[in-house]
Amino acid sequence: MRLKAMHAPLLDDAEILEGIRRGDASAAAALHDRARPHVDRTIRRLLGRRDRDHEDLTQLSMIEIVRSLRGFRGECSLDTWMSRVTAHTVFKELRRRRTERSVFDASVDASSLEVSPIDPDRAATMRSALRRVRHHLATIDSVKAWTVMLHDVSGYDLREIAEITEVSVAAAQTRLVRGRRELHARIDGDPELRELVAQMRGKP
Repeated sequence: MRLKAMHAPLLDDAEILEGIRRGDASAAAALHDRARPHVDRTIRRLLGRRDRDHEDLTQLSMIEIVRSLRGFRGECSLDTWMSRVTAHTVFKELRRRRTERSVFDASVDASSLEVSPIDPDRAATMRSALRRVRHHLATIDSVKAWTVMLHDVSGYDLREIAEITEVSVAAAQTRLVRGRRELHARIDGDPELRELVAQMRGKP
């Protein structure tokens, strides 16, 4: 199933939500235009720009946003809510496909990882470091790795992570603590990564 983009009028979030509740087709089109780039960015941030399931996950996330919108109560911004729905959709779908693929996939080409616009040498060093970190994340329990990524890289708080991964806040915190401990132990034992970090800090 694919949601087709339509030319939509410029509506603010409140107008989009009210229009959706009325069944207004123009509001649905505005929601698509509003949500699609945000969903796309969230998936890239979580999985990497060249992830092979990116388009399927985008469509599934868009469908879930439309399906769940009536339950949105405005406790957070629409952007925050859409990001959370997208992360939950990605997590749930990759767990469903776990027989074919880990929840956390380290196979993303390092050149696809987004870094800040800085000088080319530093960008290359950062990508190499990110590649090494993803490699180590892939060696620990996938759910703990996902929790570390959601919290430390993507900036979700523990309450959001608990909702995304369908566990209690206490369980999410336990996964974060244990995942960090395992990741740091692997990083400490990786001379290549230590050297890359030293280069980024400007040490010899």
